[in-house]
Amino acid sequence: MQDHPNNKNAVARPVTVLGAGAWGTAVAIALAQRHAVRLWGRDTAAMQAMAADGENKHYLPGFPFPAGLAVEPDFDAALAHAAGPDGLLIAACPVAGLRPLLEQLKTRAIGNLVWLCKGFEYGTGLLPHQIVRQVLGDTVPAGALSGPSFAQEVARGLPCALTIASDSAPLREAVVSAVHGGNIRVYGSTDLVGVEVGGAVKNILAIATGVADGLGLGLNARAALITRGLAEITRLGTRLGGQVETFMGLTGMGDLILTCTGDLSRNRRVGLGLSQDKPLDQIVQELGHVAEGVPCAKAVRELAGKLGVDMPITNAVAGVLFDGVPPKAMVARLLARDPRDEKIAPASPN
Repeated sequence: MQDHPNNKNAVARPVTVLGAGAWGTAVAIALAQRHAVRLWGRDTAAMQAMAADGENKHYLPGFPFPAGLAVEPDFDAALAHAAGPDGLLIAACPVAGLRPLLEQLKTRAIGNLVWLCKGFEYGTGLLPHQIVRQVLGDTVPAGALSGPSFAQEVARGLPCALTIASDSAPLREAVVSAVHGGNIRVYGSTDLVGVEVGGAVKNILAIATGVADGLGLGLNARAALITRGLAEITRLGTRLGGQVETFMGLTGMGDLILTCTGDLSRNRRVGLGLSQDKPLDQIVQELGHVAEGVPCAKAVRELAGKLGVDMPITNAVAGVLFDGVPPKAMVARLLARDPRDEKIAPASPN
């Protein structure tokens, strides 16, 4: 992982954010402090309301848009803004929406492309970078921007550290030039698989931690879940080709700790709702946002089964979400597992 110097003298770049949810809006607000940013979303009426209100009252209320941020309801105009070699196009949709968005992009001119989504595509088991390559090929400079970050804190301007993962050194440098600076620190990585696996699976483990906290199992149980959850992330990630060191960094351990312990975590809130025996549909409706850990749990359970990777916590969460297993029974099953030596090394049993 490569550190970069302070970026206070970076040249302003045209930036377009495709996706006006909480995270996309927060990134747009943060980058608009130094760049000309366009924010686009699929719902034209919602975009017009944002333009009139000067904020995203539905997904990120209380954060006025800075002068450098303009709402752009026209898709082609939004793309054209960041189409040049110095531009930065940021896909801020959920994993389920990435392929449809890329299908819209593949017949248009694209400069540097970055995505923010974290998860596996259900049905294919593909990571975001694999979806990008499948739809767009290898000709577009592209990468994943990930790390421990809550939308509200980024929009507020509080410090955070992120990782840009890409095979393209020019793309990594372009993202660092655009994003690194002020209260945002950016590190570079070539380990796309590791960065994306960490960002995806930690959401599942946050659901497990939310269940444990909601059942009042204590801080000891929370620490155990986080630690053994990191072992699961590492096992799956290395099996897919990720590097062990990545899972000890921002997009592994860092994102896992934040999502499992922070009260702003949507996935943790899903677990808290499950511990109260609320139906999943009700929990998701009350959230009003996408909780990526829900579809990811189904995709990862299937993928781990095909690969022969042991992921007991993930399987337990999927059992509660999709098989009707009561949360207390989930905990009992995990505690009833046979004792064994503690290992986090690749391909070792949990």
